[in-house]
Amino acid sequence: MTIEITADESGDAEFAKTVEAIVDEPAAKMGHPFDPLPLQLKAVDAGGGLAGGLTAHTVQGWLFVRLLGVAENQRGNGIGRKLLARAEDHAREKGLVGVYLDTFEFQAPRFYQGLGYTECGRLPAHRGAPQRIWFAKTFDAA
Repeated sequence: MTIEITADESGDAEFAKTVEAIVDEPAAKMGHPFDPLPLQLKAVDAGGGLAGGLTAHTVQGWLFVRLLGVAENQRGNGIGRKLLARAEDHAREKGLVGVYLDTFEFQAPRFYQGLGYTECGRLPAHRGAPQRIWFAKTFDAA
């Protein structure tokens, strides 16, 4: 059997959905469907401009924060903290275990630690690439 592997640089959403289905089908059969539910939060300033945003999705009982960004001229105003708090509220409302996310060593590890996130993994710095640090926050059962 001959298999050809090619790069698809088109960003074809249908292809991504097909691969997700290939991964999800056996997980669902084992009682652990992925069922990703998206979450997008916007922070808009008084003039209607985008001050920041958060994109996330649920996966296996957790909320995964894919991106959290605040416009440079808005940093230090608590927007990131408010976006993350709203995401945590959403996760609690959905009965999720907690939130996990990642950041690079030059970005915001202290920010997440200050909000109660615990480091749960690292990709080491290598050949000029910075460390990538994973954080998680679980919610109390109470």
